[in-house]
Amino acid sequence: MKILHTESSLGYGGQEMRIVKEAQGMQQLGHDVCLLCPEEAQIGELAKDHGLTVHIMPIGKKRLSAVFSLSSWLKENPQDIINTHSSTDSWLVALATRIMSKRPAIIRTRHISAPITDNFSSRWLYTKSCDHIVTTGEKLRQTLIDINHYPAEHITSVRTGIDLNYFQPADKRQARDKLGIDKEAFVVGIVATLRSWKGHRYLIHAFKQFSNPSSILLIVGDGPQWEALHSLVSDLGLQSRVIFSGRQNNIAEWMNAMDIFCLPSYANEGVPQALMQSQACGIPAITTLNGSINEAVIAGETAIIVEPQDSNSILAALEAMYNDKDKLKAMSEAANLNAKKQFSINQMINSMTTIFSAAIDRKCKK
Repeated sequence: MKILHTESSLGYGGQEMRIVKEAQGMQQLGHDVCLLCPEEAQIGELAKDHGLTVHIMPIGKKRLSAVFSLSSWLKENPQDIINTHSSTDSWLVALATRIMSKRPAIIRTRHISAPITDNFSSRWLYTKSCDHIVTTGEKLRQTLIDINHYPAEHITSVRTGIDLNYFQPADKRQARDKLGIDKEAFVVGIVATLRSWKGHRYLIHAFKQFSNPSSILLIVGDGPQWEALHSLVSDLGLQSRVIFSGRQNNIAEWMNAMDIFCLPSYANEGVPQALMQSQACGIPAITTLNGSINEAVIAGETAIIVEPQDSNSILAALEAMYNDKDKLKAMSEAANLNAKKQFSINQMINSMTTIFSAAIDRKCKK
């Protein structure tokens, strides 16, 4: 198959990582895969680093010039299938392919749980302009069916997969020694883009009240809340106990340095990759049930569920896990087992291959 992924988003997070891993997996199966994105999009460099072909085009905004540029490019570079990922590139692909005599099959992947506007144009985009919708969680799929009333047969849930050979338990002391973290400290961590809805500030407020005065909070990632979160840590007098690592590539090492992983998101989540990755490393979690998080963790077994935007709820969970070492160990083992059973990247690649092939076959029969 000749497969094109399009991404108009300029940011960096789980969505971009899934696109690249999926594309890389398809390429390793022998398919011809490339990515089209704006020059300033961070996914471009990530894709190149993973051996993918990247084409630059100004598709970051909904402009008529972008529609014509995309249409012209597709005529010169025909594709069997186009997988769109964000709103802007989905609209541009939908319009560009409308004026093509031989339109490729189009798959729209929906990564987040933010509501879709209930109007004619959105319905057209999701049901008429594309051949199939993929969601990254079953709850997201059910929302499109129950709330937006899109046909169930038009939507498939394919959970993001992770590399279980990379994300696996490792010696905590060695991981901490390599990262320069106190080997004896109790370490709480979060790996997420620094966006408001990821809930970092609620975790920081909870950590301020945590009973272990020598504990450490690891905040791995960067993003628009960088300055605000640094200011909050300073205002609370936590500079000596909070480590901002910035964006890291060696995520498994940072996770293996943690005793607990915390992701108190309160909006927009699909099935967060970080929760799957942390469980694969045998790190139990504290998290909410936002989006499709319930498809990533087992409440009470691999994670303690807390209320969104509630620092007291996070604090209670921290204290419960810290004060019950046997429970923490049991949850760690359950988390690793859950990841092994459910989160293989091969499951994702095989499912997407099936969806792509079926969409192409339907297009050929028309």
